Amino acid sequence: MSAHDNHAHDHGAGGESHGSVKSYLTGFVLAAVLTIIPFWLVMHGNLPTFTTGVIIVIAAVLQILVHLVFFLHLDRSSAQRWNVSAAAFTVVVIGIIVAGSLWVMHNMNVHMMQ
Repeated sequence: MSAHDNHAHDHGAGGESHGSVKSYLTGFVLAAVLTIIPFWLVMHGNLPTFTTGVIIVIAAVLQILVHLVFFLHLDRSSAQRWNVSAAAFTVVVIGIIVAGSLWVMHNMNVHMMQ
């Protein structure tokens, strides 16, 4: 058995498998569409600012999910449970950091402008 044949059956230390070309292309198309839609909305400016902002946030969250599923291969299988838990923990920590930073900056602005 050659080194190439051995690599074809080896999925790494964690047993993870790589995606197919179809999976990567699907992810790429979805990511491109989820980038083009907010760009088009901002460039044309036909919608109210709040509506445009909501659509951009929704597209951003969907973009994150597309990257996690199609490029990082995170799913709800038992083999991926620790990766999903780590990703959820990361989201919580980033949320705390962002919310805390906004709260501190708002309070600083209120107290400095008095």
